Amino acid sequence: MLDVAQTLPVKEMVATRRPPLQPVLTAVGEVVYDWSIPDDTIAWGDNAEDVLGVAPASRIGTGTAFGEFLDPEHPETRHAAVLHATAGGDGRYRIEYPFHPQGPHNRQRLWIEDLGCWYAGPDGRPVRAHGVVRVINERHEREERLAFLSRHDEMTGCLNRVHLVETLAAAIKRAIDTRERIAFVVAAIDNFDTINEVYGFDVGDQIFAAVAKRVRAEVRTADAVGRFSGGMLGIVLSDCSEDDMHAAALRIHACVRDEILVTGPGSVAVTLSSGGVAVPRHGRTPEEAMARAREALHLARHSGNGHFVPYIHSPARQAQRRANATLSTELVAALQERRLSLAFQPVVDIETRTPHFHEALVRINRPDDVAASDFASFAERLGLIRLIDRHVLDLALDVLIRTGRHISINVSADTVGDTEWMARLATALAARPSLAKRLIVEITETAMIKNLEEAAAFVARLHEAGCRVAIDDFGAGFSSFRNLRVLDVDIVKIDGTFIENLPKSPDDQVFVRILTELAKSFAITTVAEWVQDEETVDILKGYGVDAIQGMLTGAPAAD
Repeated sequence: MLDVAQTLPVKEMVATRRPPLQPVLTAVGEVVYDWSIPDDTIAWGDNAEDVLGVAPASRIGTGTAFGEFLDPEHPETRHAAVLHATAGGDGRYRIEYPFHPQGPHNRQRLWIEDLGCWYAGPDGRPVRAHGVVRVINERHEREERLAFLSRHDEMTGCLNRVHLVETLAAAIKRAIDTRERIAFVVAAIDNFDTINEVYGFDVGDQIFAAVAKRVRAEVRTADAVGRFSGGMLGIVLSDCSEDDMHAAALRIHACVRDEILVTGPGSVAVTLSSGGVAVPRHGRTPEEAMARAREALHLARHSGNGHFVPYIHSPARQAQRRANATLSTELVAALQERRLSLAFQPVVDIETRTPHFHEALVRINRPDDVAASDFASFAERLGLIRLIDRHVLDLALDVLIRTGRHISINVSADTVGDTEWMARLATALAARPSLAKRLIVEITETAMIKNLEEAAAFVARLHEAGCRVAIDDFGAGFSSFRNLRVLDVDIVKIDGTFIENLPKSPDDQVFVRILTELAKSFAITTVAEWVQDEETVDILKGYGVDAIQGMLTGAPAAD
């Protein structure tokens, strides 16, 4: 039997499947219109009241009447898009604007997308337009959100780093052009790392967001607050002298300090430290202003929690920065060109003066022969120290292979957790196990106590490989009594600051004697560093020190 649908003409078949258009348009938030421009009348689709919320639709039956429901401060309107159109244009337009169903002074608002086309009369000017308006509230909110996030930090609502820098750049240009005085302040939450460690990063984020909210409430409307980095905020202060900057910083400190922050795990007292720079006096670019504000913040933190320090020009600091930049370039080049070498200083028996071993000290090969002590801490800040320690290990292993010498090498706190360094050592010792007994690895006490558990595991792995381990600068960390047993080292090298004035310092004498007795109680070999004279040697002999190192018994020398 033939299907009925097949007997119908195609035109009728399509008609039976077509849903009513008005409900469909209403469901998607659209209504069509036709606007006769000479008499200003608008014919709306039958669903205008449902979509736009204005009843009766005759209330918006003209272009003028429709305009009364628009936001007067919003520049884009259909009237402007069509009537200001260029003669001879293609007639199409697409605009967005806010529409107030209850009138422009009511807070209720719809965002409208208006798509249409106008048609010209004999003079080429628009005489008719028709199109569709669509309610796009959700899309507009989403776009506004994305636009907000492109400029702001989501967690705090402050400017993000990129737009903070742009705002600072604009303020600096304005200050240069108009002689306005502005200031840039970097404020940091004190002990933010500890807060994250104790309470967790989620709580740390809550605290940072709460601090940012208070700071934003404290500054003026013309000022700008942005997330600088980590637990730091950057604040651009408009029309602000150096005295005003100091006062503003103290107010910002107080707004955070004087009220406890309540979090899920408990209440937290928070303080800020900050550094500021007057612009453009001490900063004519954003990079210069940010660097100098951070320099001032660094000084503030050295003064203790809750301090503010303004940037003050210092020729000495400028010279040091230039020297650091030069050293940084030189250090990277030396690593790439393998221009690091080792110099060896003997560690000798205190009685016989025969060498126990030689400490390998890294040098940069250049005319002034820069010592490791001059660049090690700088290399740590640059993140290069692990690469240096790996290269030193390679050099030391080469010396062990070529000679019968016993040597020690220094490793940084970063290298204690460096699996690549340990893998290199293990590979070398697997091929030549006999090298292990002639290698000593020195770790500073302060590096060890940064992560005692990790340091103890590092020492254990070195012992398993057959190497000995020394604590360098023993006593500098002031935690020797608590940690010596845990670390299970073979040698302690007493920090030279306690040795250099030993004959004249009763306090140092007491400290060195106690440290020596402590080490000997664990059957650990003791070495005194920085020994310069025989008077010091005699005192050390009386304490039972085993070996000495210093200019008295030999300066560092190349292999």
